[in-house]
Amino acid sequence: MGARHSGREAALQMLFQMEASGTSADDTERLYWRSFVAEADPEGRTYAGEAVRGVETARDDLDRIITEASTHWRLERMGRVDRNVLRLGTWELAHRVDVPRAVILDEAVELAKSFGTDDSSAFVNGVLNRIADTLGRRDEPKA
Repeated sequence: MGARHSGREAALQMLFQMEASGTSADDTERLYWRSFVAEADPEGRTYAGEAVRGVETARDDLDRIITEASTHWRLERMGRVDRNVLRLGTWELAHRVDVPRAVILDEAVELAKSFGTDDSSAFVNGVLNRIADTLGRRDEPKA
């Protein structure tokens, strides 16, 4: 498992905890790494921290973008895992132009498969594809 993948898994778990408990990114991250320090890859840990703080800071904008892209689904009706995978993926699409669209979508689908329901991966893939198109994120042409 790569460092960024483990960072995304950690970020998702922290985002889930933040939403469930109402704690801040700083408090959640501190508690998370105290419990899982043995699993912390330095690059993954850094990526997770950036993602969690980025999502916390931009959450209202991310939620608006997700709501606009998810036809017939209100944000509060989505499962907590799906909602936070979408927040993480949307943040990456909007703020991490160094990460290719395909990587962001593939990683989000994998997280949804690992932590969500049987329907989560298809739902996340569809919504994030619409968001990527809306944000103008395109895959680079193959040479």
